[in-house]
Amino acid sequence: MYFVLLISIIISAYLLGSIPTAVWVGKGFYGIDIRDYGSKNAGATNTIRVLGWKAGLPVMVVDILKGFAAVTLIRFVQSLAPGTDQFVNFQLILGGTAVIGHIFPVFARFRGGKGVATLFGMALAISPFSTLVCVGVFLITLFLTKYVSLSSILAGFTFPVAVIVIFHTSVTSMVVFSIAVSVLLVITHQKNIGRLLRREESKATFLFTKKL
Repeated sequence: MYFVLLISIIISAYLLGSIPTAVWVGKGFYGIDIRDYGSKNAGATNTIRVLGWKAGLPVMVVDILKGFAAVTLIRFVQSLAPGTDQFVNFQLILGGTAVIGHIFPVFARFRGGKGVATLFGMALAISPFSTLVCVGVFLITLFLTKYVSLSSILAGFTFPVAVIVIFHTSVTSMVVFSIAVSVLLVITHQKNIGRLLRREESKATFLFTKKL
């Protein structure tokens, strides 16, 4: 029964992550598939780019909550003591499963977004203070440069620094996760890095000018 419980919770985390917020908002309220417009990404940034903040902000909030809620499913496993390595390990499994669900959503023919917002919600649930430090770096960089990609990359680099150096996390899996997030953001932004080096990257001015 215990094994069945764990599998059920993991599946629930995937289904939470699979909620295709941007796709449903686009089709339900605007009659379009957001994946056919803009960057063709089913995420909050592209929703704001194409449909504005009125559509994009709810998408962002829900996508963040998907990762956060997936991690909190661990409350149903009462045998794991908070703060232990086993507890954090299972939190990471649940959050990671939700991110996979966002990228490959079963409810949207497995064509989802990049998972950044859901990853943020996951990190916020597991390591809130480290995550908030990264938010500060992201917002400052975005305000100064208007580059979402650069802001994301620098925030990613900040995460392991905050986890390891600032807050002295001793859980090995959390340390590995923080480093993996940093590396993953670099990998997923390779094209953006190339455009930044060539000074061809588009600035996200729509984030500051797009009306509700």
